[in-house]
Amino acid sequence: MEPADPLRRTGVPLWDPAQYRRHTGHRLRPLHDLLARVPPLPSPRPRIADLGCGPGDATALLAGHWPTAEITGYDLSEAMLAEARAHAGPTSEGGAVDFARADLAAWRPGEPHDLIVSNAALHWCPGHITRFPDWIAALRPTGVLAFQVPGNFTAPGHTLLADLCASPRWRDRLGAGARRAPVAEPVEYAEALAALGCETDVWETTYVHVLTGEDPVLEWVKGTALRPVLTALEPDPAAREAFLAEYRDLLREAYPPGPHGTLFPFRRIFAVALRRA
Repeated sequence: MEPADPLRRTGVPLWDPAQYRRHTGHRLRPLHDLLARVPPLPSPRPRIADLGCGPGDATALLAGHWPTAEITGYDLSEAMLAEARAHAGPTSEGGAVDFARADLAAWRPGEPHDLIVSNAALHWCPGHITRFPDWIAALRPTGVLAFQVPGNFTAPGHTLLADLCASPRWRDRLGAGARRAPVAEPVEYAEALAALGCETDVWETTYVHVLTGEDPVLEWVKGTALRPVLTALEPDPAAREAFLAEYRDLLREAYPPGPHGTLFPFRRIFAVALRRA
């Protein structure tokens, strides 16, 4: 018998880095928008944590933005970290990038940080808003916590998925489906961060992605929102394909292709919190 994984949480999905990377440009665009609002960091050689680094593309972007920084990307998925480690090593101006496995629900910085950043990961961390006090306390004066999370949990892609999971055919295997958004509203984030003594900049944006190819919305969610379902049905390939066929038909109706591609609106919530000096 293999030893128990001390970091393994019940309900944590198995990730497919190749599937996730099918829309890398769309997935990284919000990070560019987030970093554009991050003020100058307090140290000339900043210490940066990338929470939920995935396959490392976001971490590499951080290294390009702050080439003198010491950057560690953290993720719970060994599959994602295996891909991310291709980005490890020295940077062009004396910084360095490395990666470590961590559960964000319990992660605490072991040293002062200039920037703690997270790109589309905190919604996988239940109660992440309760982690803010520890993270803000670990920032140097004028250090920054910056993150963005999806805010589209009432969009058809999510509501149809929840309804299908809760349907008579699937509810015994997949549960009732998620009904409550795993993120807060922008005002709630602003209030929580201001209560910790931060200067806050919180906003939301709806991107209208133009997706191409066959069933592009299904291919998108197979890299993210569908991971828990695909993980639960992994031992039964026939059931997995049956579920995907049902969900595909629902998505085709909700997101019909147009003459220039399939329009996929996607709301995201951003926050930049500066710890006062």
